[in-house]
Amino acid sequence: MERNAVHTQQIRNLLTQPDAFSRENEADDALFYTRPRMVQHLDSTALETVAELIGALAVREHPDVLDLMASIDTHLPDSFEAGRVAGLGMNADELAANPKLDERVVHDLNATPTLPFPDNSFDIVLNTLSVQYLTHPVEIFREVNRVLRDGGLHLVIFSNRTFAPKAVTIWTQLTESERLELLRIYFADAGGFTQPDTFIVMGRPRPHGDKYESTGVPSDPVYAVYAEKGDPASHADRRHAPPVESEHPDHDEIERRKAEFVHTGKCPYCGEPMHLWAVTENPMTTWNHDFYVCINDECPYVVRGWRVMYEQGNPGLSYRLCFDPVSKTFSSLSVPSLSAIKSQIKDEVYEPEE
Repeated sequence: MERNAVHTQQIRNLLTQPDAFSRENEADDALFYTRPRMVQHLDSTALETVAELIGALAVREHPDVLDLMASIDTHLPDSFEAGRVAGLGMNADELAANPKLDERVVHDLNATPTLPFPDNSFDIVLNTLSVQYLTHPVEIFREVNRVLRDGGLHLVIFSNRTFAPKAVTIWTQLTESERLELLRIYFADAGGFTQPDTFIVMGRPRPHGDKYESTGVPSDPVYAVYAEKGDPASHADRRHAPPVESEHPDHDEIERRKAEFVHTGKCPYCGEPMHLWAVTENPMTTWNHDFYVCINDECPYVVRGWRVMYEQGNPGLSYRLCFDPVSKTFSSLSVPSLSAIKSQIKDEVYEPEE
């Protein structure tokens, strides 16, 4: 059996456990959500990513949109021209505070796993940052399929944030990459959808002024799984997610810039000067001379590194580009945050050779 198939089967085995959809807090959801929570659950950079994704996947003109488990923000781009936007959520005050909704419905999907809408009512159904709270997810995905028009989009978005006491057990047991596979299983078991696609963005710099900016932790990651209703042959190629990584030159151009670095002193990936890193002051290394490091937090090299390390089984790490002035070679320096090693960075930049 292939590795991916084994991985999927392991998740399916967890789904058969009697407590798979239990929660730490089993109190009545209607009571829990009585108090409105007028807050955003992602930083502003991640919210922009969510809006960009929705805008890129909304291929129909003036689509009718259903926002499931809705709150104060439906995350539609400002330029988005919808036909009708309906919000279904648990708190009337939160729905009332959402300016993009034309229709507001208070409904508990865990108590009643049906959607109070006719068949073929919507072109897009969104579930943003809330799928982990569904205790009957496959039933809800089937309902989504029912209310979607043929070719309509079901887009499920999540991040690494959750309110653990109300998240179902299966969600808390899985890593973020495994949660992507769990959502693929939901789509497959519901039936009636095309093969799901995925979208991942991580490592973008946290916005200036954000309360966690000083930690060096990058912007909240954005994960999505999405599929269309109906026959994949008729419309599967119509939707394209936006690019997931910062633009950077191709391999040949990077190699050319590396070869010229001693004459430019500029990072081959972003063009910023590379700063002196006082390695000898770092007890975590055995190197006996200083290096030069690109410390631009928006450099495509470090931004892409978060995802590469994640896919290699090293979540929470990225790397920065280093240059050894002795051997005149480049290497990668693993970092757990954007602030790591910066206390050992000097104002001195690499001086190009004549």
